[in-house]
Amino acid sequence: MQSLCEAAPPASVRRACDALGLSRATVYRRRSPKPRRTAERRARTSPRALSADERERVVATLHSEEFADQPPREVYAALLSLGIYLASVRTMYRILKSLDQLCERRRGHVRTRHAMPQLEAFAPNEVWTWDITKVAGEAPGVYFCLHVVIDLFSRMIVGWMVAETENAALAGHLLTATMEQHEVPAGTLTVHSDRGAPMTAGSMTKLLATLGVTQSFSRPKVSNDNPFVESCFKTTKYQPEYPGKFGSIEHVRAWFQTFFDWYCFHHHHEGLALFTPADVHFGRVPEVAATRQAALDEAYAAHPERFVHGPPRVPLPPARAHINLRRADEPEPASSSQHEILAADLRRAAPAH
Repeated sequence: MQSLCEAAPPASVRRACDALGLSRATVYRRRSPKPRRTAERRARTSPRALSADERERVVATLHSEEFADQPPREVYAALLSLGIYLASVRTMYRILKSLDQLCERRRGHVRTRHAMPQLEAFAPNEVWTWDITKVAGEAPGVYFCLHVVIDLFSRMIVGWMVAETENAALAGHLLTATMEQHEVPAGTLTVHSDRGAPMTAGSMTKLLATLGVTQSFSRPKVSNDNPFVESCFKTTKYQPEYPGKFGSIEHVRAWFQTFFDWYCFHHHHEGLALFTPADVHFGRVPEVAATRQAALDEAYAAHPERFVHGPPRVPLPPARAHINLRRADEPEPASSSQHEILAADLRRAAPAH
């Protein structure tokens, strides 16, 4: 490379680079390298730089009470309008950066940290969760608003409504009518929702306070804080018979009337150990569990070799439903709870093999 850089004729350089597979630009750069900046040159002050007094004046102006919360552009323009020029806008920014003060100088929006909701229910009608989803109409841009209220413990759809719009007045009417229908006493119910406009409206807050209902809200943009309603909406819209688009609001109401009847009374919910929401909500679990256990006992008596883990037991719905509570924090249910009594009855009723 050294001998090649010392070669004079351009033609020989071209041939040599082609033969060696090198770039001619590399050779020419090696022949006349740019002078490196020495420490002396780096320390040299530009003749255009501000003097120490001028710099202190700029700093004092930026820190003054009049301009302490203003950006450099505003300071520059205000001074220039008064016939005063201290430095350019960019110079002001450089000075602030050197002082580690280059940040938003105005009072900005303070982000609110919302607490994670933590809810639990040990019986029906202790906690309700609700939300609104849109279902499409046949005409472009036409949507209907489906309001759904679900019991947290049983997954039972305790109330629902279809409207052409969503607002706090309609939602308040739905919640009031649902509480009256289920005869929920004041001061015993918590209603959980996201932070949509109908949920956070002042009229809704006043109404629920009048009814003795405790409000709970999801964190913004966190769908996992209201999982039961979101899961119900997915089950609804992923059904094979879901129309996709509805011709009228009457069509929407008729279809969901049939669907919700199936969901509550015939849908064996995986989160409820394959019991229906109505079984759990209306206390029919012992009766259904006894029937299932009898069938399993009969099957085990006929072919015990097919049950490699021993006599089968009917799994029961969880004794507690919750949102955002870890399993490690789950308290032991009382020995006299319905869940423990039911499990003991099933064990006593099981025949010996």
